[in-house]
Amino acid sequence: MNYLKHFKVALGSAIKLRDVDADFSGPYKHKEEAAEPLESSLKEIFDLQLKLYAESRRALLIVVQAMDTGGKDGLIRSVFSGVNPQGCRVTSFKAPSAEEAAHDFLWRIHQAVPPKGYLGIFNRSQYEEVLTVRVHKLLPKNVWAARYEQINAFEKLLAQNGVVILKFYLHISKDEQKKRLQSRIDDPLKNWKFEPNDLKERALWDDYSKAYEEALTRCSTKWAPWFIIPANKKWFRNLAVAKIIEHTMKGMDIQ
Repeated sequence: MNYLKHFKVALGSAIKLRDVDADFSGPYKHKEEAAEPLESSLKEIFDLQLKLYAESRRALLIVVQAMDTGGKDGLIRSVFSGVNPQGCRVTSFKAPSAEEAAHDFLWRIHQAVPPKGYLGIFNRSQYEEVLTVRVHKLLPKNVWAARYEQINAFEKLLAQNGVVILKFYLHISKDEQKKRLQSRIDDPLKNWKFEPNDLKERALWDDYSKAYEEALTRCSTKWAPWFIIPANKKWFRNLAVAKIIEHTMKGMDIQ
């Protein structure tokens, strides 16, 4: 299966998330079937990361976005737990601080871009400025609408300066989100994950879907492609992302 081709958002395509099967798991029916190929990819990523660090000429930036409960944290733990922490940086973007809000919206993003030789992971990203900002009407439309082109230009700047960019949208169904939220309520070990605001955000599912569809449509470029990863099955989500990262790093011909 060509993971890179299968899940990449084609340039100029109009994305409709309702047409994407969040339960898709390729040729695999069970988690056990995917265990060996996943382990193989994780080993390759580990070896390639060491070479990337030694080469120190380019960086790899991985952007992860999803609806609430979409599995961003779980993906990062599963796929990157084996990499060398000395050459890996994970940045989680929350609401901007007072200092960050006093600058342009990309200022804090640029500061977190991995240096040459490093693998960087963004848990949420610059795209919150056309997602959360849009859905909650934090800024006028003419402000956030201009940010699609600004983000594309920013990512092109990074790519022209040696940063390879992969962007993953972890796609879950609304029913799956309901199950995961209920699990956070029912399981005492997961209670800490649940916040009352989660239910308010869930009520905005359709608005977030439209916002994601426009971001995926307008900001999947040759230099920074988007990949829509079916994520109802966590084990397949991990495998698909690992395979795309492995393929991309091999294609970098790291010396």
